Amino acid sequence: MATHRGKFITFEGGEGVGKTTQIARLAESLRHSGLEVVTTREPGGSPGAEEIRQLLVTGATHRWDGVTETLLVFAARRDHLVRQILPALVDGRWVLCDRFTDSTLAYQGYGMGIERDQIEGLHKFVCGFLKPDLTVILDMPAEAGLARAVARRAAAGEAGAAQRYEQLDLKFHNRVRDGFLDLAARDKRCYVVVDAAGKPETVERAIRREVGERLGIDIKTS
Repeated sequence: MATHRGKFITFEGGEGVGKTTQIARLAESLRHSGLEVVTTREPGGSPGAEEIRQLLVTGATHRWDGVTETLLVFAARRDHLVRQILPALVDGRWVLCDRFTDSTLAYQGYGMGIERDQIEGLHKFVCGFLKPDLTVILDMPAEAGLARAVARRAAAGEAGAAQRYEQLDLKFHNRVRDGFLDLAARDKRCYVVVDAAGKPETVERAIRREVGERLGIDIKTS
């Protein structure tokens, strides 16, 4: 068993920005560089958290108020943390996670009006002092990201099956985008913003470069 803590990298951004694609690409490069890598997501990532995920991403747009939704997110996060993230980090593996507490700050905070200090208090209660080693924010205009999400579902034969968050209005998604950019502006050491509007290969190279420089690793490609 490894005796050093692994690295924790989170990917953030609005709907349709390509987080799933870029996590898979970075994970492949890191594994090619000799690292053990775990990829996971929120809400979800563990059996219990995946059950809570269904409560959050399906149903009517206003089925929960902001407080209830925030509590559901952190309940899922706690199960995910103790069953997946922390064991992997203790074993020295790198964890690439699709969303973490910054998404709660952006969606339930900036988007729905839950106070930042309340979300941060829940984070401390649920996660202790754990925070990502690096957060990659994939950024693009909200309208373009939503269009991408719709096109992706259509290509997968899931037209009309938009998740609950995708059905919220454009004003909400603009607030979410502004929230992510504000978080990055407040702490440029822990966040990197990558333009997600380009070709996947271009975005991948930018992410690989930033992760390599920020975390001091020579990332090899196949």
